[in-house]
Amino acid sequence: MEYYIVIPAHNEEAFIQLTLDSLASQTILPKKVVVVNDNSTDRTAEIVTEFATKNSWISLVNKTSEAIHLPGSKVIQAFHKGFETLDHNYDIIVKLDADLILPANYFETILNIFKADPKVGMAGGFAYIEKNGEWILENLTDKDHIRGAFKAYRKECFLQIGNLKPAMGWDTVDELLSKFYGWKVVTDASLKVKHLKPTGANYNKAARYKQGEAFYTLGYGFLITSIASAKLAMMKKKPLLFVDYIRGFWKARSDKKQLLVTNEQARFIRSYRLQKMKAKIFR
Repeated sequence: MEYYIVIPAHNEEAFIQLTLDSLASQTILPKKVVVVNDNSTDRTAEIVTEFATKNSWISLVNKTSEAIHLPGSKVIQAFHKGFETLDHNYDIIVKLDADLILPANYFETILNIFKADPKVGMAGGFAYIEKNGEWILENLTDKDHIRGAFKAYRKECFLQIGNLKPAMGWDTVDELLSKFYGWKVVTDASLKVKHLKPTGANYNKAARYKQGEAFYTLGYGFLITSIASAKLAMMKKKPLLFVDYIRGFWKARSDKKQLLVTNEQARFIRSYRLQKMKAKIFR
């Protein structure tokens, strides 16, 4: 199986060399890697260009965008820019962040997961962050969720869900739509990815309401949004974020924001989420 990677990168000079080195060390190399230099003002492009002279499977694409870093839209617009430069001769397409160190067997293991079951639509490992000199699980999501920093999709699944949505919540709606279409989402706890920059480190204050907006556009409804907001706020150990998330939800609702899913898909998502919540309560 051939896999292609797209890496959106904005001012990543401190980390991108480590990410590229970990790709070059993979037991099965990618066929193509496109790094999208998204309006960087540092040495990101220079580092990638130098690396590409020694590794023909890496290329650089430059993109101009707004400097503001809101979750979701900016990074996926950069992903789209890179994806447009690729041909269609891939089996697996990967969206990767520019601040990761992957274990050497990462993609060999991912490819084996896809090979083992033709109904696997998405696969990934787990993110670890450094704290007090130790690498610990970046525990922000359920264990069956693949972090947006390293998403691998089977081509047929990726096309069926309609590419990635340029909005916050893209890395949740992709999995929900995959399940809607009958694909499996598989995580492998043995794949420990070092996440060098904490999630949301560059987000500004305006981003705090975006999570609630994302819950609305995912079709969650108020009940599921309230439960999800409380859970996420507690996982982040910032209980007051719950208020921001709920405000974001109601603002999106009053503004009649367009959903990322159809009404049929929204009904499936609400049913799926409620079933998962009940399963956790009564297990």
